[in-house]
Amino acid sequence: MASVGNGTEESGGGGGEEENFEDAYENIPVASKMDLKCALEECSMALNLFLNNKFSEALELLRPWSKDSMYHALGYSTILVMQAAMTFEQQDIQVGISTMKEALQTCQRFRKRSTVVESLSNLVSKQTVDQLSEEEMHAEICYAECLLQKAALTFVQDENMINFIKGGLKIRTSYQIYKECHQVLQMTQGNKSKNETYYQFEGGVNLGIGAFNLMLSLLPGRILRLLEFIGFSGNRELGLCQLREGASGSSLRAILCTFTLLVYHTYVSLILGTGEANLQEADSLLEPYLQKFPNGSIILFYAARIDILKGNFEKAQLRFQDCIAAQQEWKQIHHLCYWELMWCYTFQQDWLQAYRYADLLSKESRWSKAIYVFQKAAILCMLSEDDLKRTGEDVVSLFRQVDGLKQRIAGKSIPTEKFAVRKARRYACPQPVKLILPVLEMMYVWNGFAIVGKRADLTENLLVTIEKEETALQNETNHNEYYVDDACMLQLLKGLCLKHLGRLMQAELCFSKVIQSEKQIKYDSYLVPFTLYELGLLYKQQDEREKAIRYIETAKNNYKEYSMESRLHFRIHAALDSLKVSPASTP
Repeated sequence: MASVGNGTEESGGGGGEEENFEDAYENIPVASKMDLKCALEECSMALNLFLNNKFSEALELLRPWSKDSMYHALGYSTILVMQAAMTFEQQDIQVGISTMKEALQTCQRFRKRSTVVESLSNLVSKQTVDQLSEEEMHAEICYAECLLQKAALTFVQDENMINFIKGGLKIRTSYQIYKECHQVLQMTQGNKSKNETYYQFEGGVNLGIGAFNLMLSLLPGRILRLLEFIGFSGNRELGLCQLREGASGSSLRAILCTFTLLVYHTYVSLILGTGEANLQEADSLLEPYLQKFPNGSIILFYAARIDILKGNFEKAQLRFQDCIAAQQEWKQIHHLCYWELMWCYTFQQDWLQAYRYADLLSKESRWSKAIYVFQKAAILCMLSEDDLKRTGEDVVSLFRQVDGLKQRIAGKSIPTEKFAVRKARRYACPQPVKLILPVLEMMYVWNGFAIVGKRADLTENLLVTIEKEETALQNETNHNEYYVDDACMLQLLKGLCLKHLGRLMQAELCFSKVIQSEKQIKYDSYLVPFTLYELGLLYKQQDEREKAIRYIETAKNNYKEYSMESRLHFRIHAALDSLKVSPASTP
């Protein structure tokens, strides 16, 4: 076996040499030969470099063996796929796909000689798992991981329906391999001769089974039932359990299990759920990595995001600045920080600072130009005339740009972009009809009221802003065609503020006004189903379970073809699941 001295201690997750650990990776020798144990050690070193913001050095360490070692191939291609996902540049996406193709070929060479999933399913059914070599077991897991990542990039490559189908088939194959590997793991649990490479295989299974089950469990029932028909299943508790097991281990995938759980707690449960994030678990998951990588930009980013969700916006702002200062190589991490900082300042109604970060995003990031420009224009609407003049921006012109900036992924428009485009159309005609508090409406789209609601002072300030706009709208002598829509939107936002301030009866009145105006709403048909859902959550908060279910079910069953319908269905699924009435999950 090649002797690559440094980093063996790191793969076990311990060691007291961490303060000198950066120096330990200077002048890393290239191994002369590579077996599984050595490959895992080198990949552990590369992972430490990556988490210490040394992205190019991590790639350089992995590159020499990326065509001859499955773990080097997986690590090298994963970093390039992450880069492609962050830049959204077509060239980077192309490089990511071609590198992942090569990684799949490398993994394939180490797999059991047979058809894709048959090899394992035959072995499992014949109970001859012992015939699988260590390398073959690891090759299956690495192949499944590569396949999943390649499928994800295939979806964003272009709008071709064939690519969409290809991507779906890759995901299904990947899922089947993980399921078979899980069976192999269960059948070998009693083996006494468990070594380090066995625990690495176990970590891979934890990650795959955990992530698949967790993500599939989020899907609304009708979609999940369709997927179950072709062999998928989503069990949230199993998913969380597997990921927690993987995160607590010392395998290479421990950090990936941790990141998957962090994404779930800090983003998914907010945007696609009811907004009840498990911040205690997020904190405890991140703490050891904050100790080990105090300047790691990805670690700092999550720490700042957790601060936001706790309502500690001022602390979060400082942490995001630390994250930006920590490295200059991957500017895309800066863009993630700009997005969060924009919302931090929006929650505080510091409009000039919020504009500054929206402006940076619209100029530097390719992720969603339509959203960034809409957001910038929406924030500018909140400035005084003098402040607006000083920016030199033209709000009407910005709103008119939004339509031309929308994009498609897997042949589909992005729902939030479609929403922004539709709202911005009020500025398309020669006499624009101004939007009412568009930045707060967009805050609701991202479930921002659930975050700012942690701070009574800021929620009170937002309520003042909404009520001021409500009075101005009522005092207008000539009501335009959007009057009822705008009035109802303000009632929804006002109700949310009142709910978070504990004034539940007043909140209920606001939500009821929207529902009673249903027949008068002309354009914003999304308002009624979303308000029914919010009213259901309000009743849930007051332990009126039956009433909560009735209103949420009404939102689910009685409305269709409105803006962000799929997002609401995700939230409804999460709400009904928390009320234990959804039959969507099967083990």
